[in-house]
Amino acid sequence: MVVAQVKTWGNSQGIRLPKDLMESLGIKLNDFLNLEVQGDHIILTKTFKHKTLEQRAEEFDGKLGPYEEFEWDKPVGREQW
Repeated sequence: MVVAQVKTWGNSQGIRLPKDLMESLGIKLNDFLNLEVQGDHIILTKTFKHKTLEQRAEEFDGKLGPYEEFEWDKPVGREQW
């Protein structure tokens, strides 16, 4: 269990989270958290964040797939290539 103290932060109040706790949860500076109140409990959860194409590619060693260029055939109708 981690104990945190509510402190004054400018005109508001804040709770500081220990660095090791944030690292273990994968929370980084400036991340957004969802705040939910259930009875006398405050529940913080990480918000879902879409990954960029580059971040997704990194998960697959920089490759997005075994794709090769292929011929679509000649234009039909008003298409222009």
